[in-house]
Amino acid sequence: MRTTRGMKLIALAASAGLAFGAAACSKPPAETPGTGQSAGTYKACMVTDTGGIDDRSFNASSWAGMEAAKAANSNIATSYTASTAMSDYDPNLANSVTKGCNYIQSVGGLMGDATKKVAGANPNTQFSIVDADNLGLKNVFPIQFETQQAAFLAGYLAAGFSKTGKVGTYGGLPIGPVTIFMDGFADGVAHFNKVKGKNVQVLGWDKATQKGLFTNDFVKQEAGKQQSDTLVAQGADVILPVAGGAGLGSAAAAKAGNYSIIWVDADGYETTPYKDVMLSTVIKNSKDGVKEALSKAAGQKGTLLTGGFLGTLANNGVSLAPYHDFDSKVDPALKSEIEALKADIISGKIKVTSAAQPK
Repeated sequence: MRTTRGMKLIALAASAGLAFGAAACSKPPAETPGTGQSAGTYKACMVTDTGGIDDRSFNASSWAGMEAAKAANSNIATSYTASTAMSDYDPNLANSVTKGCNYIQSVGGLMGDATKKVAGANPNTQFSIVDADNLGLKNVFPIQFETQQAAFLAGYLAAGFSKTGKVGTYGGLPIGPVTIFMDGFADGVAHFNKVKGKNVQVLGWDKATQKGLFTNDFVKQEAGKQQSDTLVAQGADVILPVAGGAGLGSAAAAKAGNYSIIWVDADGYETTPYKDVMLSTVIKNSKDGVKEALSKAAGQKGTLLTGGFLGTLANNGVSLAPYHDFDSKVDPALKSEIEALKADIISGKIKVTSAAQPK
């Protein structure tokens, strides 16, 4: 989930009608230590996006990266602070500096403005952000993903697996880190139609106009269910929710609704209780990106990181998860075609683009 567009994102989120409680904005939530926290001297602190640490998606995956780095280096101590509203970002990040955190991990492009403000005021503290560039600052390490590549494979899978000839997707907010999934998904369906002479329809998203369905929320499961209900009523039998925890509402209803889910970010078969409806997942490997960044930062003992992490199909930074319980239901020929497409994308024979991809 990318963004470097600063105030535009905040304005966009506001216009989308997010209603966050003012009471939750008055002070940052208490810090939560990592499980089995060591007595390490390199203090690594994460600030979540509003979906929370248990979103079964990119917050959870990023936290797993923090914990993986700690497991590999006893000198690292980890903790996180949960944001319940966008107005929590700034105080949570500032409080992390006050607590003496050596490394501060922002999760999600919506945190770009707050990260830029706090990191800019503390140029000697190492910051990192998932789904944004370095914000023009030397002390911000960017962790970004060519998510459209893996989403293309998911679109091709959905089109080939669908029995109704209609597949659907919806997002949490109309921002780059979300629409990059939807763009790739739509392109994958279009490619299937081109090579197969079919006319599988994508409901919920139009890549050309960048218009589609959104919950305007990354938490409320009922909002996710409402969007998938809309798509199913129109005939969709495979749905890609790109809405964090809100997408769990679709997954919970999928079995009764006779449709399948393609999850995003972290493998939904492993992270959600809805294994029997998970056709696959568009994996964005935030875990490895965060682990790599934190491990390097701790090893450099105060020297600021350079460069960044860019996840692609080639380096397994993005991928299409196994089919798990659906493995026997996916046509072997379709599996082979998807593997061939993956190789073609890696080689550059097929180029998958999105207006939201990292620049």
